[in-house]
Amino acid sequence: MPEVTLSLPAVLGLFAVFLVIGAGLVWFALRDTGTAAALVEPSATPTVTPTTSPTASPTPVTPTVTNTALPSPTPQSYTVKLGDSCSDIAFAFGVSIQSIVLMNNLPATCDTLYEGQKLLIPQPTPTATALPTATLSAAEATVEACPKVEYEVKENDTLSSIAANYTVPMAAIREFNGLVNDTVRFGQNLVIPLCERAPTPGPTPTPTLPPPYPAPNLLLPPDGQPFTTADETVTLQWAAVGALRENESYAVTVEDITEGQNNKIVDYTTDTKFIVPDDFRPTDGRPHVMRWTVLTVRQSGTDDDGNPVYEPAGSASVPRDFIWTGVAPATPAP
Repeated sequence: MPEVTLSLPAVLGLFAVFLVIGAGLVWFALRDTGTAAALVEPSATPTVTPTTSPTASPTPVTPTVTNTALPSPTPQSYTVKLGDSCSDIAFAFGVSIQSIVLMNNLPATCDTLYEGQKLLIPQPTPTATALPTATLSAAEATVEACPKVEYEVKENDTLSSIAANYTVPMAAIREFNGLVNDTVRFGQNLVIPLCERAPTPGPTPTPTLPPPYPAPNLLLPPDGQPFTTADETVTLQWAAVGALRENESYAVTVEDITEGQNNKIVDYTTDTKFIVPDDFRPTDGRPHVMRWTVLTVRQSGTDDDGNPVYEPAGSASVPRDFIWTGVAPATPAP
């Protein structure tokens, strides 16, 4: 094979020629298809907006209220003078005797004071105004209902003389006034609970009578029942109204209401039946209409002859009638 030897510049030149020819061919091909001027626009990349995550707000913490104890009031100092007593000192400072006794470890009678003795006097305790309430407790209601009177101690008064004057026990006066002993002083104001008075001697109160009894319910005989000469007795019966007391009875009234007759009997019994006396039977041989009622009564006293006196203790029964035919009188012999 013959050899062709080319120099380096020639090779580079041929390569450049081939590139130009190739580029021209590609250009013409693209122009014929109408895509030469087509430009590929890059697709728009969406901008991502970062979303801020909400940050949880811290829950506010309710502060705890701490009750700060109020400082106790500083007690006052007092030097006992000649003739001083616990009641005088308590009155002068507006405190109770018991508070002085407790603060100074004194005996309950508070009778060991001496001249020059140092005492601690507590500050008067302010009385809190009670809030109005709809109802009172049982103890408060008892105190509120108790009638009271204020009394100013006079010269030469003693607790025993005041108690005797109002007939109220000394213990009740001490309790109502917070006294630790029986000592009272001139000008001191006391509350006297009149509801604690001792009962005044007098006659024994009359016992309360029981309520009225209901009307007795009549049972036998039925209304309008006839009785002939064949019937030996007529028995009336009724229902009890309850347990009778010792001074109570049933008053049974039987009356002959036949025209021209004025026969009537009233008898008393604690039983619930009554046998009409045989001597009340008619004797003219004709039928008679008898009306009977029952009433609960109570003995209220006695008359001049010693017989019991009764008063109604309830309502009378509804009257009933029965027909009673008596024995005809015997025909006298000629």
